[in-house]
Amino acid sequence: MHPALLCVLAVVFVASATVLIRAVLFVPKKQPEISPEPIFVDKNKAATDLSEMIKCKTVSDKCHESESDGEFLRFERLLEDLFPSIHKKCLLERPTKRALLYRWQGEEATSPTVLMAHYDVVGADDSKWDKAPFDGVIENGYLWGRGTIDTKCTVNGILSAAEILINEGFTPKRDVYFAFSGNEEIGGNGAPSIVKLFKERGIEPGIVLDEGGAVISGMFPGVNEPSAVIGIAEKGMLNVEYSVNTSGGHASAPDRITPIGRLSKACLKVEEKQFPVRRVKPVLQMFDTLGRKSSFVYRIIFSNLWLFGPVLNLLGKKTGGQINAMQRTTVAFTQMEGSDAVNVIPTRAKMVSNLRLMPDDSVEGALKHLKRAINDEKVELRVISSHNPPRISQTNCEAYENLASVIRENWQGVPVSPYLMTACTDSRHWSEISDKVYRFSPISLTKEENASVHGNNERISLDNISKSVEFYI
Repeated sequence: MHPALLCVLAVVFVASATVLIRAVLFVPKKQPEISPEPIFVDKNKAATDLSEMIKCKTVSDKCHESESDGEFLRFERLLEDLFPSIHKKCLLERPTKRALLYRWQGEEATSPTVLMAHYDVVGADDSKWDKAPFDGVIENGYLWGRGTIDTKCTVNGILSAAEILINEGFTPKRDVYFAFSGNEEIGGNGAPSIVKLFKERGIEPGIVLDEGGAVISGMFPGVNEPSAVIGIAEKGMLNVEYSVNTSGGHASAPDRITPIGRLSKACLKVEEKQFPVRRVKPVLQMFDTLGRKSSFVYRIIFSNLWLFGPVLNLLGKKTGGQINAMQRTTVAFTQMEGSDAVNVIPTRAKMVSNLRLMPDDSVEGALKHLKRAINDEKVELRVISSHNPPRISQTNCEAYENLASVIRENWQGVPVSPYLMTACTDSRHWSEISDKVYRFSPISLTKEENASVHGNNERISLDNISKSVEFYI
């Protein structure tokens, strides 16, 4: 055999052996054994309290005239009725119309805990629900209604836990704040007004916990069992309008390229020239944690990204989805508009895209990429709204370890991993004053239940309701 061929075969053998050995050794890291302390929660009260919250139709809308101030006021008064001890013990402030900030004084005021949630919800089409979205129906082990998951369950879990502990005479070591926004769904000023208050008072939280990850089944390739994921970062957002202006005319004698045709070409160019892969800290940590729990084929991939990274990139480009979204800035075209008449070429045509920016990307950088991809001076770009990605939170610290430990205590045997949220939350505002901002909803969801958020038939199991109370206790 030719010496050169022997060399090639030797290299292939060594590389293959290295890949397989790395995969074999790529197993879950040993976690400390935890003996959970038994906690009693009145499951019936927790469920009925949340049911009453669901009956408050706190739908937020950018057109404020469409909101019901009465329903929001009803919700606030309901909290006073359901949790009287909290309202006697804790200081309540309203930094703005749609913001509630409770302070539960501890032994120390420094490095307080901030527990977040929002009590506004998106609208719901009653005709498409099996149970009316604002009736708070409890049936067959589930509570139905808009906001059961997103995120009145969290409000209920936080306040129920605090009510129980206050009645037991418990005093926290550090101050605890409950920061609730009533306009998160429309990107309102609730959370920013609370953060502004903290800035003015020079308060730096020791940990901030908001919605985001959860205990979810089948959310990672090759892992069918439940996994607990903590968002340590989230993407930024950029909404862009693309427009073409012409002199218009009759559709019977069009130019070679119509305004909508030009926009269509621009759309295709952007979709074909995707943003480059950027595997940032939360994504790499997730691959390293959950990849160890995956099937052997996936363990080969995730333990050898130096070799199979391009394969993962190609799969993401072809299939899209969450794994792709966690590795690159994404663009989704959502709207297009032209003429009002079927036989008239528009003088102005436009389309809109929604971008979700990776933590190391920026609004400025994303716009440059779009312009290069389109390469057409007749297509004008305008930023509708935007915000850069917030900073990535720490994982090598007491705050994260405590959170992960509590999750392991509540969900025995479930792996806990950092991850990158592709959606936006109010927690991004807190990243301005803390690098210990985490996104985790203490509930266990199936894919179907997760899909009901902002969809039809949103519902939560009664077990999840009581579990969330246990978690916060």
